[in-house]
Amino acid sequence: MAGPLDGIRVVELAGIGPAPFATMLLADLGADVVRVDRPGGRSTPVDAGHRILGRGRRSLAVDLKHPDGVAVVLRLVGTADALVEGYRPGVAERLGVGPEPCLAANPRLVYARMTGWGQDGPLAQRAGHDIDYIALAGALSLVGRRGEAPTVPLNLIGDFGGGGMLMAVGVLAALLGARTTGRGQVVDAAMVDGTATLLSMLLGLRAAGMWGERGGNLLDGGAPFYDAYRCADGGYVAVGALEDPFYRELLAGLGLADDATLPPRDDPAQWPALRERLAAAFATRTRDEWADRFAGTDACVAPVLDPDEAADHPHLAARGTYRRDGGLLQPAPAPRFSVTPPSVPEPAPAIGAHTTALLAELGYDEAARAALTASGAVAG
Repeated sequence: MAGPLDGIRVVELAGIGPAPFATMLLADLGADVVRVDRPGGRSTPVDAGHRILGRGRRSLAVDLKHPDGVAVVLRLVGTADALVEGYRPGVAERLGVGPEPCLAANPRLVYARMTGWGQDGPLAQRAGHDIDYIALAGALSLVGRRGEAPTVPLNLIGDFGGGGMLMAVGVLAALLGARTTGRGQVVDAAMVDGTATLLSMLLGLRAAGMWGERGGNLLDGGAPFYDAYRCADGGYVAVGALEDPFYRELLAGLGLADDATLPPRDDPAQWPALRERLAAAFATRTRDEWADRFAGTDACVAPVLDPDEAADHPHLAARGTYRRDGGLLQPAPAPRFSVTPPSVPEPAPAIGAHTTALLAELGYDEAARAALTASGAVAG
């Protein structure tokens, strides 16, 4: 059965990182995503980092520097519900596929733009990457150990959480708006804006005086009952025993429930001493031994698994959270739907794999397709 976005067509102007992540999410949910690729360009979706992000697409190879290529894309836009691009501000306009001509071709179109800094502002034309965006937005300053440099949290906050995921939310919201009003609009998805949105709860805690120096708080590794601990075999377990009942189960599992010498957990000044005691206890057994020890309890202790181990964990295996397709480990579509579960997405296509079929769908006859190919406007 098709997913909940069955019947929605999204045009993706090929790029890297957060915009392809957004369109992957939309494709996973059943949208017909057509990726406009540059003929002879870098095969982004099958590069190591984009093999999964490029799944669920069809690929149309078009030279956007050729006027006939631009005409093909505008005809495609006329059949679409949304367009997603991740160029620097002004690039799409120079290519002839900016919001103005696209909305002229399709007034109901949702035109979504993904950048780090946003479409305007003093830094709009500056280069940057995830680490720069989350640094300027205030998130990086909050991640890491006390007295140490900030810890780089992969590129999960800027590129994917504050970027691609919120872009997908913006596209869906604008699609609902277009369905109601008959008018499309431009969605300006900036990673600095999205990162700031992700900080909402922490900003509330700071305003209430409940969040202090990096690495000294409840949720940043400052609290010894919310941290990761090294085990006897070099593996780690994650501990999230924030509430009193969970903490009591943690101590019981560690054999410390009746230890009157254990430092109190409610006194942050005692946290270093308490951490030493917990660390010493966890160092006496292997990661998997601790996982077995705490299985079936509410101590909020979990083994720190790598993705391959996670895929084989009984809980995630039962839910099918990960899939192995042709030896490639990838996440299954999420979230889940009771009535319209999406089908398993196809692997990332090669550049131009669907050019001929898509041109035919757009009404180009065989002679017109041959002429476009001969001119270099498209490649199949």
